[in-house]
Amino acid sequence: MNDTPSPLRLDGDRLYILDQTLLPFARQEVGLETAAQAAHAIATMQVRGAPLIGAIGAFGLALALREAAGDAALDEAVCALGATRPTAVNLAWALHRVGSHVRPLPPAARAAAAWSEALAICDEDRAANRRIGELTLELMQTITPRAGRLNLMTHCNAGWLATTGWGTALAGVYLAHAAGVDLHVWVSETRPRNQGLLTAWELAGAGVPHTVIADNAAGQLMRAGQVDAVIIGADRIAANGDVANKVGSYLKALAARDNGLPFWVAAPWSTVDEGCARGAAIPIEARHGDELRVLRGDAGSVRQLDPHSPVGNPAFDITPAPLVTALITERGIVDLQSGRISLAMPC
Repeated sequence: MNDTPSPLRLDGDRLYILDQTLLPFARQEVGLETAAQAAHAIATMQVRGAPLIGAIGAFGLALALREAAGDAALDEAVCALGATRPTAVNLAWALHRVGSHVRPLPPAARAAAAWSEALAICDEDRAANRRIGELTLELMQTITPRAGRLNLMTHCNAGWLATTGWGTALAGVYLAHAAGVDLHVWVSETRPRNQGLLTAWELAGAGVPHTVIADNAAGQLMRAGQVDAVIIGADRIAANGDVANKVGSYLKALAARDNGLPFWVAAPWSTVDEGCARGAAIPIEARHGDELRVLRGDAGSVRQLDPHSPVGNPAFDITPAPLVTALITERGIVDLQSGRISLAMPC
């Protein structure tokens, strides 16, 4: 993790995470020593972002196998960790990968092997994200900015906080900034979890010019010619190119299409679910209503709705493939507007 910040840290066989529920107001690490703690970190969004969830799930399985490593214990741990966040496919992918790797081994060897496989997942994720950033930079260089500098818009947080390093949608932003590209990022707040504030925190730390906007301001900025392209991450991509991402992504895709703007989705190949035919089959996580009823800020929490007020809180939405200009993965750029949508790409 030498060339990029990371939300996780390893000290020998001990795992520490940056508690993202405290950001951007406080930076604090939390040690994960058990599978139950790893599951709690995923479920409560101490860690979030599809690639990072997958990595923590992999380490969580290794921690579970330190406690009990028989077949029944392995199956139980995979099930418990996999149930924490149903939409992000990287979690199920990582658990399947680690589980398949260790199952042929004797129980005494499983925990160490699982830990090594989790480390490999992290290494591969950082390399994939760096490549995604390089390809995104290539796309940026094909755009003639409307207002002098390149104005990008993003939604939620798909930076290094959401991965093991570099990020997905923000990887190209970091590389462009380092290369001296004159750019600016519109950061939507992404209610109700306000993960856009994490993006702003990241960009400020890297010295990238940015402006936080209310979610509903996005369409007006596009219509006014103040946006050159929209780029988001993804939690799951169906085989036909439909994209599940943080709720509000679909609305930005619609506005981008209406204004003739590129709408890019940046994600590692592990986010592609080739067994899921279309977006309608992707489970959409429904989160607790208090995420809307209660506002969290630097001074603490403030209730804005009666505890009994009915609330609907879908965490994700589906952006249909026809609204996605390009899918950027470490394996290459998939042009979803060519009419030849196929995500069965060779390695």
